[in-house]
Amino acid sequence: MVKLSLLVRLVARPGKEEELAAVLSGAVALAEAEPATVAWFGFRISKSEFGVFDAFADEAGRQAHLGGQIAAALMAKAPALLAEPPRIERLDLLGAKLPR
Repeated sequence: MVKLSLLVRLVARPGKEEELAAVLSGAVALAEAEPATVAWFGFRISKSEFGVFDAFADEAGRQAHLGGQIAAALMAKAPALLAEPPRIERLDLLGAKLPR
């Protein structure tokens, strides 16, 4: 069962919206390679605001993800792509329905 998650909000620099969208789209393969990441979603909220939602069974999985390739790739590109630092919220999940 998934118990923990992260909600990350990202605001793209003007003119960098599509590049940030491409980074998030390309991160799916990296998320699939993380066994402790039970669910991963990259999404667009508006023209310039994006987000990531991911879920984990335990804190070790969440920490592994935060120290993993997706976070490293995003932080390496953050100065060029983001208008502000990522807003990362740690959430406790109360319920979830996932495909089997």
